[in-house]
Amino acid sequence: MENNTNAYNQEVVKDEYSTNNCAVTNALKIMGGKWKMVLIKIIADDCVSRFGELKRKMDDIAQTTLTIQLRELERDGIICRKVYAESPPRVEYKLTEIGITLLPVIQVLTDWNDNYCNLTR
Repeated sequence: MENNTNAYNQEVVKDEYSTNNCAVTNALKIMGGKWKMVLIKIIADDCVSRFGELKRKMDDIAQTTLTIQLRELERDGIICRKVYAESPPRVEYKLTEIGITLLPVIQVLTDWNDNYCNLTR
């Protein structure tokens, strides 16, 4: 006996929900993960953030993880990194125009979480 969940004559078609085409999947590749939305929010609140400030505010994150997350956000155009030729070197991070457009998304997720927490108490 054949174990097939498709109807006998049903054609299997890749649609808009395939892994490489789904808008939600693509968005989560950019801003997903444990730390990225927190970083975006902190950088937005401070307007400009330095690495040491971010590390102090995110006490639970390892320095290498913070560096990786910042590099990925910079690579994806969410934040920009500015290095000052000083001794010791100073590096500042701020949101790009595209990064600023994520703030309403983060607010919607925050509001949803607040509602969820109220409903599940």
